[in-house]
Amino acid sequence: MRRAFRSAFFAVLALSAGLIASLEARADKLDDILSKGVVRITVFADVPPFGMMNAKRELEGFDVDMARLVAKSLGVKLELVPVPAASRIPFLLTDKSDMNIAAMSITAERARQVMFSAPYADTSLAVYGAKALAVKSGADLGKSRIAVAKGTTEDLVLSALAPSADIMRTEDNATAVQAYLAGHAQLLAANSVVVVELAKQNPAKEFDFKFALRRAPAHITIRRGEHDLLRWLDTLIFQSTLNGDLDELHKKWLGGPMQPLPAL
Repeated sequence: MRRAFRSAFFAVLALSAGLIASLEARADKLDDILSKGVVRITVFADVPPFGMMNAKRELEGFDVDMARLVAKSLGVKLELVPVPAASRIPFLLTDKSDMNIAAMSITAERARQVMFSAPYADTSLAVYGAKALAVKSGADLGKSRIAVAKGTTEDLVLSALAPSADIMRTEDNATAVQAYLAGHAQLLAANSVVVVELAKQNPAKEFDFKFALRRAPAHITIRRGEHDLLRWLDTLIFQSTLNGDLDELHKKWLGGPMQPLPAL
């Protein structure tokens, strides 16, 4: 009896030691970033004003400036990794980036794969088209083709709202916009802030609001389990809200002061 008890005791002890060693061996992403002196951040290159290429072929935009703020606050170099919407989470899961700052809004499905920071920007998603097109809800879509970037929140919401609609899913946001501008689609599902920029750049094209899909605050996303990094990001967002850094970014890129954001 005693021998069996001792064997069981030592087995549990060995298991606990192995578990502790495993946890200690597991790299902490925040420590890893600080140790390497570099943070890799995925951003958009085709979604103004969040991320786009300027005339010098340099990345700029709200999220790009947010990424620079993160790197500066960490005291490390910044490596920007431009990706299409559908690649944002895969790049995190395959360790091709340390975090995602690319206008990503929260969904329960995404939260099964990644963790979301507190929101840092507030936007909304909606459907747009020509003024003459009588569409006021998902039920009115009928045979009107609607362009949307694959893997975006607007794609997910639209698919659930109108599964039988003629949805033209493109590889990235720029292709969805071009499909609408060229007349290959009669409607466009997009971020409200993005549409403001598109209307300025394409005055001959109508971007009449048809119906809202959902409010969509933007969050920084990281791999599940990186709680130290998540806490640091939440702290940075809180500090940047208090000291006015986020307000300045809103005025610079989104056309107005930062409004109160919902708590996560």
